Amino acid sequence: MTDKSNFTPEEWKLILESVMMAGIAVTAAEPSGLWGLLKETWASGSALAQAQLNPRSGPLVKGVVADFETPQGQSIARDGLREKLVGRNPAELKAQCIETLRQAGVLIDDKAPDDAPAFKGWLREISQHVAEASKEGGFLGIGGVLVSDAEKATLTEISSALGLGD
Repeated sequence: MTDKSNFTPEEWKLILESVMMAGIAVTAAEPSGLWGLLKETWASGSALAQAQLNPRSGPLVKGVVADFETPQGQSIARDGLREKLVGRNPAELKAQCIETLRQAGVLIDDKAPDDAPAFKGWLREISQHVAEASKEGGFLGIGGVLVSDAEKATLTEISSALGLGD
């Protein structure tokens, strides 16, 4: 069973960061104003809650979710995001998120090969959930598309970075 004890503190930090960056990458691809940002942020958080309640979630996913429930886990993730993302424009944010996801995918493949497909699939699901959280390009909720071309391209980049097929 793969859990936090299988990783160094730096590796675990990368794993925690990857969960948040899966959603941030999509948000940065097509910034959608305050309401859209709130919806997308909520979608990312709700993915954690859904994973906790899902009996099919693997031990690594459950371990990550459990760590996000602790002040220490939240602090580690928040500090890691701050180190990597503060002061960057949306394109730089997206690129950093994609790179973090690539690194996390390689790490999981190496340290937890049995859990890798499920964990990387979960990261991809978080990204998809965030992409579908808010319409892009409309006016006052009228028109627009559920997932913009920029978000679709980012989802493809995320899949590629994680070594998943589209």
